Amino acid sequence: MNKPYIEFHLREAQEALNNILESLRGDPDYDYGPYWVDMQHLYRHINTAWNARDAADEQAATLSQEDFDRWGQYPADLDIL
Repeated sequence: MNKPYIEFHLREAQEALNNILESLRGDPDYDYGPYWVDMQHLYRHINTAWNARDAADEQAATLSQEDFDRWGQYPADLDIL
């Protein structure tokens, strides 16, 4: 398990979530467009934290477009509860 890589992406997700909450509370112009973009950003980090949990340090450091695309997808091995 690549704990540093997981932690990086979960911290980024936490920051993204905090930004969404701040925008919802404080920006009267915050609407579907920015919310859509912000949620994509949030999910990208959460999905990557899961999908890349076993990535080698080198693989994470030299992130290919293929890995970026694959790791950012909703996990196929997690059931929705």
